[in-house]
Amino acid sequence: MDSLNRFKAVAADPAGYAQQWKKEKGGKVVGTFCSYAPEEVILASGALGYRIFGTDLNISRADAHMQAYSCSLVRGALEEVLAGQLDFLDGVVFPHTCDSIQRLSDIWRMNIKNGFHLDLVGPVKLNTDSAREYMTAVMDKFRQELETSLGHKISAADIESAVAVGNRIRNSMQRVYAARMEKPGILKGADLHAMVKAAMVMDRTEFAVLAEDVARHLEEMQIEDAFTGKRLVLSGGLCNMPDVYGTLEDSGGAIVADDLCTGHRFFEGNIEQEADMMAAIANRYVNRNVCPAKHAGIKNRGENLVRTAKACEADRVIFIYLKFCDPHGFDYPYLKQMLADENIPCLLYEMEERDTAEGQFRTRCEAFLEMI
Repeated sequence: MDSLNRFKAVAADPAGYAQQWKKEKGGKVVGTFCSYAPEEVILASGALGYRIFGTDLNISRADAHMQAYSCSLVRGALEEVLAGQLDFLDGVVFPHTCDSIQRLSDIWRMNIKNGFHLDLVGPVKLNTDSAREYMTAVMDKFRQELETSLGHKISAADIESAVAVGNRIRNSMQRVYAARMEKPGILKGADLHAMVKAAMVMDRTEFAVLAEDVARHLEEMQIEDAFTGKRLVLSGGLCNMPDVYGTLEDSGGAIVADDLCTGHRFFEGNIEQEADMMAAIANRYVNRNVCPAKHAGIKNRGENLVRTAKACEADRVIFIYLKFCDPHGFDYPYLKQMLADENIPCLLYEMEERDTAEGQFRTRCEAFLEMI
């Protein structure tokens, strides 16, 4: 399928894609670290949003600035920029989420002089009216700062057009996720992984067209679902984007849903067309399922995970965390207990950088999926 092949090519070399896009379009590329970076505002500015995933490089330069117990996402990103591999970026946006990202922002500002640097300090507690007002003010401020940094006025029409593209992408990806939940064998995990990764670095209009093509193709496929393995929900960060799907499928499972920063959470919730579009954008980021660095109720994340596992009739939940990720680590005990209360088995696997220690991961998954 041509669309999937395109996604795979982009996912295999996201930096190469961004550099080629910049050369052909003559536009600016803006790096981001988190799904709380407002995609629509970046798109409305005419720039390409580029999710920074970490690195394949051996980390050495970053060790002069960060402790070894910092998570591999921030150390890997710092290594990449210090090695000159992110020189194509015209600026970087740092949403304030975890402590590690906030400290990375400080180190980046002090040591990296090419390109602009914007902090986006949104509210932590999201379930209040004041949080919505504050998030709207943050979005307005970000829009103004981005205009200044890029030298491009962002009009109301630009915002509306960008929101429409973002909604197209989210609608298509929701359809893809729904098709895979209904029939896990309809789309290989590696193909879904490529789509998710490409969605965060591709020209969003191009991606929207191709994603709609994939969603339509999956819905029109007339195949019997022959999958007889374990239905799995994946939860965690997975910001470094390793492809763990193949290992899980070889072990007898299939991901039918996920709660990942670089996964379904990125595509949750559409933006309504309202008179105040910045408020509408803010509402989406307030209303969608929160990450561990945000708060919307003591048991909000656990309730969502249990609800998701039940809705897709999952047999197991697998937590995949980056080592030294404190926010996810703090949440794990109560998430595990809430799953146990519903008799849903779970497994925690911690990894570092892009190395999933495949042999160990495969062994643990096989044993976990064979559990009675």
